Amino acid sequence: MTEKKPNFGTLSVWAGEEKKDGWQRATQVPVVHSVSFGYDDLDYWYDVALGKEKGHIYSRNTNPTVEVFEEKMRQLEGAEAATSFATGMAAISNTLYALLKPGDRVVSIKDTYGGTNEIFTHFLPRLNIEAALCPTSDHAAIETEIAKGCTVLYLETPTNPTLKVVDIARLARAGHAVGATVIVDNTFSTPINTNPLTLGADLVLHSATKYLGGHADALGGIICGSQELVHKAFAYREINGATLDPMAAYLMIRGLKTLALRIERQNQNAMQIARFLKGHPKVEDVFYPGLETHMHHEIAKKQMRGFGGMMSFFLKGDFDAVRVFLPRLKYAHIAANLGPVETVAGPPRTTSHVEVTPEQRAAMGIPESLIRYSVGIEDVEDLIADLEQALDGI
Repeated sequence: MTEKKPNFGTLSVWAGEEKKDGWQRATQVPVVHSVSFGYDDLDYWYDVALGKEKGHIYSRNTNPTVEVFEEKMRQLEGAEAATSFATGMAAISNTLYALLKPGDRVVSIKDTYGGTNEIFTHFLPRLNIEAALCPTSDHAAIETEIAKGCTVLYLETPTNPTLKVVDIARLARAGHAVGATVIVDNTFSTPINTNPLTLGADLVLHSATKYLGGHADALGGIICGSQELVHKAFAYREINGATLDPMAAYLMIRGLKTLALRIERQNQNAMQIARFLKGHPKVEDVFYPGLETHMHHEIAKKQMRGFGGMMSFFLKGDFDAVRVFLPRLKYAHIAANLGPVETVAGPPRTTSHVEVTPEQRAAMGIPESLIRYSVGIEDVEDLIADLEQALDGI
């Protein structure tokens, strides 16, 4: 009989922890702070260095604690391989630099995270790498740019902070038709809600700082995909040194054990809050892919199991309304983060898109009165009451 693949809740807890050889029967993954690992047998040491034998030599390259985090995410994303980084932006930048060379061409969307957009608009052009940024909602325009030539197709869905959703399967087909490597930033969705590799992506990446860790106490990033592509990024990171710290990896492992539970609660909370905000007279509009009125709701239904804990909304009025509203929230950190157990809120001009100008934000369809709202696991009745009293103050 074929063994059934465990469900996501089980994988979140057990993946990567099935065998604990050498841990002296510890039930929890230890934090291995050792920089180096010693070998008495020089030939065996050499085989480890060449990858012929399993083992670790130096923690900038690999580490036992970090390896468990990577294996847990590899299984959650259904990938051949995974490798981690010091931050989410390290995962994004190292992967792009590992796969691209002068003369190459990237096709992406205008709605990527601000730091990613900076790579496309400032850093890649310095290396004579073209980045064509397309209107996110115009799939035909994206396909036209891909057909002109594309080394890497880089997608983010749902987007940060306007929660647009792109059709991964459709665009992956277009990318593969011209030999492109398709990369998807899955930070907002998490592997609980979406698995881009099953939809045709070649690599999926996360800012592990956000939902994967889930407690806003550790920085990290990770990519998952084919052995060949992941090794290219690993080889680049290994030399450039953006290594995930073992303590951060431990905190990610601990956070992942409740990932399925947290995401289920955040999905439920976000849907109720989005419906409340959509009907409030002081809210101009709400961006949440779970709403039937969302422009990409049908795409989201097709490729997402849940619609996530992230939303954004903009208030009637200008930034003065935001200045009044945000400080009145009792159950939200007003901070530049997302995805933890606590609710977090803030405007893109000081969070996701602090790197770009007001004019650039406007061109991306990001109003100055937009609020990015990361829904936590609190009781939803309390969060709605909190939003209501804060809106009453405007």
